[in-house]
Amino acid sequence: MLADGGYPCLRYPLPLITPYKRPVQGVGAHHFNVHHSRARSIIERAFGMMKTRFRAIFLQVLEVHHTFVPHVITACAILHNICLGVGDIMAPEEMAEEEEDEGGHALETVSGAPWRDQLSAEVSALEEVPADHDYLLQARQ
Repeated sequence: MLADGGYPCLRYPLPLITPYKRPVQGVGAHHFNVHHSRARSIIERAFGMMKTRFRAIFLQVLEVHHTFVPHVITACAILHNICLGVGDIMAPEEMAEEEEDEGGHALETVSGAPWRDQLSAEVSALEEVPADHDYLLQARQ
């Protein structure tokens, strides 16, 4: 799961990927933060549209057993995608930018930071591949 800087970067017990703290050291970490921010932005817009569309469900306490909540969210996501597919597009609610707490998290060093470093290296490696590279040609040779 992607989270803002207010949470620790964890691999266990729950995978939680956070951006690097500022000031960012290195180009790879900077690229990782850019991609992380873009992905979180897309997810937040999607949830904003769903909250607008299903206001009666998501803006109050769900009165279902907690084990049923994922089914409610999944059903809403499916219905939302059907609505988008037929052109019923809703603008997400205007949400205030959350202030990200970038305090230190001791648990992060043990659990998630090495994992984030590995993901960052993979993101950087993908960006270094030439755009015109033909992978299929290389695989056939």
